[in-house]
Amino acid sequence: MALIPATILTGFLGSGKTTLLKRVLTEAHGQKIAVIENEFGEENIDNEILVRESGEQIVQLNNGCVCCSIREDLRTTLADLAARKRSGEIDFDRVVIETTGLADPGPVAQTFFMDDEIAEAYLLDSVLTLVDAKHADQQLDTRQEARRQVGFADQIFISKSELVDATTLAELGHRLKHMNPRAPQQNVHFGEVPIASVFDLKGFNLNAKLDIDPEFLNADAHEHDHEHGEHCDHPQHHGHDDDVKSFVFRSNRPFNAERLEDFLGSIVQVYGPRMLRYKGVLYMKGTERKVVFQGVHQLMGSDLGPAWASGEKKGSKMVFIGLDLPKDILLKGLEQCLA
Repeated sequence: MALIPATILTGFLGSGKTTLLKRVLTEAHGQKIAVIENEFGEENIDNEILVRESGEQIVQLNNGCVCCSIREDLRTTLADLAARKRSGEIDFDRVVIETTGLADPGPVAQTFFMDDEIAEAYLLDSVLTLVDAKHADQQLDTRQEARRQVGFADQIFISKSELVDATTLAELGHRLKHMNPRAPQQNVHFGEVPIASVFDLKGFNLNAKLDIDPEFLNADAHEHDHEHGEHCDHPQHHGHDDDVKSFVFRSNRPFNAERLEDFLGSIVQVYGPRMLRYKGVLYMKGTERKVVFQGVHQLMGSDLGPAWASGEKKGSKMVFIGLDLPKDILLKGLEQCLA
């Protein structure tokens, strides 16, 4: 059976997750979607699109999709859904997991890699994070969950942008880019977002042949690549000292594979829980092909990518997104892994 694509939908309380989800479920895309919710309730999928069977964990939606609440462990729920799909009892094409507004997406994402049964049935496609433009600054200032949700995102949707002025919106966009440079940002109005921006993004593919994310390799890096230190002229950075930060390592010298493996292995042992996402395209000594690597927390994967094109300038580019990571130690350590 083909792997079932899964999407994690996250965002702080009131950011518009359910509005977006309702929009996706009611759009005529011909796909049957299984929705896993952390809890049922008035504030979640509205009752008008639920056909309720009391006491039943799996609920049939009136558009042919299915919905289930997480009564216990996410792993159990995913395994149960896959088994029911295999047996023909229920039919769906993909899964969307809507987390609670206070959830850290990290453990949810790890479920897809830590358990063989789940890894053999599902492919985690992406983590989508909604950010409420009106309340984002306050939430990001005071709530670590909100910052982690941004750090984990493969795609950021900014909701309620019509409630703030253009300057506030631009400053928010810059702050989010500083926290997570690898997630494209998109403004959404009442959950109206094209299905192509939600599904099959291939943003999170540790357990598949790793694709090189074209966004990540774009040459627009100079736009956001200056250091946000004391010389930063973006006024909003003086007010925010986010513990979720990103930094980029670049070098035109090749890496020594053994040294790099040892160094990354030890870094992940020590700082893994604080490393939200990391990703890179590496120039390795002794191979004519790019090496693509990425990880979440302590889980790291790498794979050979395409060959360097003739005339292409070889070099490594890595981005790390994490909670108070020791940037100097990491950059110096990576420098020492170069051949």
